[in-house]
Amino acid sequence: MQHRTVHDLMTRAVVRVHRDTGFKKIAQILAEYDITALPVVDDDEHPVGVVSEADLLGKEAGHPDPAGLLPSREPRPGSRVPTEADTADELMTSPPVVARPEWNVVEAARVMADKQVKRLPVVNEADRLVGILSRADLVRVFLRRDDAIKEEITRDVLERTLGLAASQLAVEVQEGCVTLRGEVTPVHLIAVIERLCQGVDGVVKVRSHLTGRPETASARAGLP
Repeated sequence: MQHRTVHDLMTRAVVRVHRDTGFKKIAQILAEYDITALPVVDDDEHPVGVVSEADLLGKEAGHPDPAGLLPSREPRPGSRVPTEADTADELMTSPPVVARPEWNVVEAARVMADKQVKRLPVVNEADRLVGILSRADLVRVFLRRDDAIKEEITRDVLERTLGLAASQLAVEVQEGCVTLRGEVTPVHLIAVIERLCQGVDGVVKVRSHLTGRPETASARAGLP
């Protein structure tokens, strides 16, 4: 079974900024490319942080209210004063949470969820920036055609992995939802089939109507 990797899904032409890139320039780049965040790299193309619209807004939120209606915000002890931040180095969130090209979709999605980030700079073995992966890139997996999902389940899961004949089971796929029907022997294979089908890229849900019988002693011994 061939799972899509970060390398397959990431954007390779990455817009990035350097530590000394100024506030105004960052805002211009975000608007020009219609993106919400940028990786910040050093001179060797190593990601050192991420600067986002939220970071820019944080600076503005630290200014006094022009109307004088809102109380002033006091910075947390030990934190920088956001109104004094003028460069990417001062504005960015650091260190960045990064991904590797060989990660599969599940690994990347779990890191995004655990770290509560919307995108991951992708780095190679030398920790240099080679791409960026967004939530939208991961969602693209679920745009796979139903016939492609069915073919992978039939060919890779049933025939190649489990050694079952395609005629043994009926596989239907509609809008990413897989329905399985048929009889399987031994019965414990049902759970294995369901788990492998759920792991196919693009599968939203597996509905199993499989039935089975325990393997007999004669079958285990290879007797007719």
